[in-house]
Amino acid sequence: MGALIEAVEVRKTYHVGKIEVPALRGVSFRIEQGEFVCVVGASGSGKSTLFYILGGLTRADSGQVIVDGADFARLSDAERTEMRKRKIGFVFQRFNLLPTLDARSNIKIALDIAGTNGTSNAAYFDKIIALLGLEKRLLHRPAELSGGEQQRVALARALINQPAIVLADEPTGNLDSENSEIVLGMLRHSNQELGQTVLMITHNPQAASYGDRVIHLRDGEIVPPESDPQWTGH
Repeated sequence: MGALIEAVEVRKTYHVGKIEVPALRGVSFRIEQGEFVCVVGASGSGKSTLFYILGGLTRADSGQVIVDGADFARLSDAERTEMRKRKIGFVFQRFNLLPTLDARSNIKIALDIAGTNGTSNAAYFDKIIALLGLEKRLLHRPAELSGGEQQRVALARALINQPAIVLADEPTGNLDSENSEIVLGMLRHSNQELGQTVLMITHNPQAASYGDRVIHLRDGEIVPPESDPQWTGH
């Protein structure tokens, strides 16, 4: 196995008026195919900026982001969009479900966007729905679902195309402990049983304990665990 995701001296600075706010200050790491890696850090550490850059949702100011051999900096916007559709599943803290669609349609819209024939994924769809306990909630719209159920629908949407990479940004941030365990357990299952590479952004040490490895960010830089004051251990 080789590196599926590689960041090399990634830098990103935001401009607020005349003030420069560095978000990432030369971040470098590798994530091997099949790993479950967690990126932890306090608010303002740069972890969400890193998430958006790794997902091709925004560009770094400098450095390289190489995903499955493709350098995002060298791809056009259209090529990056195609990469996201084919290879990356996203899970956000704010579920981003379409309010007018029921749960089934919110999940299957990912198949339509990717240009996938939904009928060929019927068995996989049923498996994901069963693992997430959504069998009886598929005809409900988001307003009729609890927050935990909405996040499980969002996770099913991220997994339905069987992406090589799952990027999750604080996926349990708005959930109670029971639903957090369901979502984290499904991410671990997708990694161990479905072979997907998972990168999860979190500030929660308990959530991070589900991963194989933890990367600590502070003030836009990778730091050793012992120098991270926010880290309390697993």
